[in-house]
Amino acid sequence: MTVPTLLVVDDTPASLGVVCDALRQQGVRVLLAESGAAARQVLARTTPDLVLLDVVMPGEDGFAVCAALRAEPRWCALPVIFLTAIDAPDQKVRAFALGAVDYVTKPVHVPELVARARVQLDLVAARRALEAQNAQLKDEVALRIDAEHQLAASLDRAVVVLSRAGELLFATRLAHDLLAKFSVAPAALATSSRFTHEGAALNVRRFTEPGRDDTVMFALEEEHAPPGPAALCALGLTPRQAEVAYWVAQGKTNPEIAVILATSPRTIDKHMERILERLGFENRATLIVRAGEILRPTPTR
Repeated sequence: MTVPTLLVVDDTPASLGVVCDALRQQGVRVLLAESGAAARQVLARTTPDLVLLDVVMPGEDGFAVCAALRAEPRWCALPVIFLTAIDAPDQKVRAFALGAVDYVTKPVHVPELVARARVQLDLVAARRALEAQNAQLKDEVALRIDAEHQLAASLDRAVVVLSRAGELLFATRLAHDLLAKFSVAPAALATSSRFTHEGAALNVRRFTEPGRDDTVMFALEEEHAPPGPAALCALGLTPRQAEVAYWVAQGKTNPEIAVILATSPRTIDKHMERILERLGFENRATLIVRAGEILRPTPTR
């Protein structure tokens, strides 16, 4: 569990010692800075969850410090609670206009200030948990969409559907690859059950549905074809994961695989995380070796 961090910016931080001690007792990590410049040095090293910012300080006052934080992309979302002895409405308006989440007047009532700080820290924790959940859901949706796309890109089946006039209505990715490899036009599938090219052979099986002649389906099979992505399903991978693993074994990078499979690099990254986790592999190199054993088995003597 992440420890919440509070940054106190006050030229006399000892005056808030009781508040800091109370927050530390609640498991909050407290950092101190006596000026805006010192605060920026702290922020350069770590990003707190909340800032308690004194308004009246020598040189750069709290309003100027807050404005500087809001102008910096790394810190612009930091919640800020202003601390000041000035209980003037216009000052409060100015503070909230700068993006403050609260405004507490001095002398502070310790339990009240601790409670206000605790509320803001809890809100930050809740927002981050929600953001993490949303990111996970986004990844899940991307994976599901990607899986749906694969209905038209079956791993181990080369299927072509033609209209009665010979127009291509549907083809899996493997079918497209085989048609290109053997330089066969889709309409030509109706004219022959076998095609050859450079010593390789492609067999064609025709299927029709009784009582219908508006469409016809062809199943393509390459004779003596080398092991393809489907062979990696033996590792316990899903068809899509096996396809990703296949291209990894071919030495392709994740961006290259994304182009080949017509999806996003982020989706391929998520597939790789799932593949390594499912197989218990530590890295990509181990996957390449194991997949290679299946795709390029060592000849027995």
